[in-house]
Amino acid sequence: MQPDSNAPTTTAAPSRPDTAEELTRSRNRLTAQRRARRRMLAAGGVLAVGVIAGTAFTVAGVSNQQAAAHEAAVLNAGSSLNNDAQDVYGGLVAAHAKKDAAATIDAAGVALAGAEGKVDTAPLAASVASLEGFELLAFDDLTNRTAQTQSQIGTVQAAVAEYDRAQAAQAAAAEAAAQLANANTPDGARAVARTMAAEKYGWGADQFSALEQLWQKESGWSYTAYNDSSGATGIPQSLPGSKMATAGADWETSAATQIAWGLDYIARSYGTPAAAWSHSQAMNWY
Repeated sequence: MQPDSNAPTTTAAPSRPDTAEELTRSRNRLTAQRRARRRMLAAGGVLAVGVIAGTAFTVAGVSNQQAAAHEAAVLNAGSSLNNDAQDVYGGLVAAHAKKDAAATIDAAGVALAGAEGKVDTAPLAASVASLEGFELLAFDDLTNRTAQTQSQIGTVQAAVAEYDRAQAAQAAAAEAAAQLANANTPDGARAVARTMAAEKYGWGADQFSALEQLWQKESGWSYTAYNDSSGATGIPQSLPGSKMATAGADWETSAATQIAWGLDYIARSYGTPAAAWSHSQAMNWY
């Protein structure tokens, strides 16, 4: 049969192979695009990380620089404070040194006044003079002069103490000599015997009355009394006189030592002066 020329004409559909190829190309394009995007994203990520990391290091560097600057500022401030503290400390030390110098001058004045007419004070006076205008002296010079003056004060005080000690010893010796001289008189010997008998033995006026008569008879209360015939010596007429050394080495020159020995002898031998006096009256010796 012949085709009808009047029949409608139809367009042929694309073949499957063409469609499959197109689909493959499309898929390849999409894959390539995806890969490109991934590479771009990866590169961007690396770039971003690099930027971020760089920023972090930059921030860290800035922070370290700021910390170092802060530390330096603190150290500088600390140094300033230390310097200030040192200035304050130095000022306090200087003030103390001046105060010490002033007190030393005052003490030197007291020492000079106390030493007048006793010991040589010329070195101390010179040291005090060296401190004149001490407020203007350099610190080392001030402390050295102050120390020297204090040393001179100690020297003067020691010399004055020794002078006073020697004077006191001389005064005591003079007093003892006066007392000895007084005691070595008959009346002085009686006074010593009265006091010693009462304080050491408890003997009162009645016993002293007997003692006074006994030793008046024996020696007349003279510490130099000596019996040529018997050798009896001193106020109590000790026989021999050397027995009285048990009471003191000065038995030959001290009425008090002789009295001490004589009272002890009476107490040991008779018990009381009254008993000794009774024996003397009966036997003419005791």
